[in-house]
Amino acid sequence: MPLKNPTAIPKIPKTRKKKANAAIKAIPSLKPDKLEYVCNASFKFDDSSQSVVPTITIETIAEFTSFSYEITMDIVREKREIFIILMGLRAKTNVVPTVQPAIAELPFEDLIGEYDVSIVKQDGAINTAVFKFNSFTKEIELLKEFLPPKKNNRLFTKFTVIASS
Repeated sequence: MPLKNPTAIPKIPKTRKKKANAAIKAIPSLKPDKLEYVCNASFKFDDSSQSVVPTITIETIAEFTSFSYEITMDIVREKREIFIILMGLRAKTNVVPTVQPAIAELPFEDLIGEYDVSIVKQDGAINTAVFKFNSFTKEIELLKEFLPPKKNNRLFTKFTVIASS
């Protein structure tokens, strides 16, 4: 097809959509433990609902200098389990670059009681923590942090609770 006078629009192939359940079921390759992410649970003010909501924030340990990135993810929520599948990084549009980690914030409006929060990488590694959310007293408690039994599972996330200000 000549470039000067195209008669038809060229077809662009569609990218393959990664499925969240495939990442949960995948068996990771054998790698050593290396902390890459920090998962913080806290209460933050949400402008859209004009209330304080429990928020799970995930950020990288590595800091980026040239661009500011955000973490892209899929969320699979079952009864008392929240699976956060890390899909990759996406550059934000900003004028002045600053040194900062890649960050993603997930506000949840209806977290009351104990929840298993699992961070899942694309290769299948899973880290899990059990949080107890109390929206009435604005308290979050980290009950335990563990690696689910899975072949070649490794530690890559540290879970923390940030006191609300």
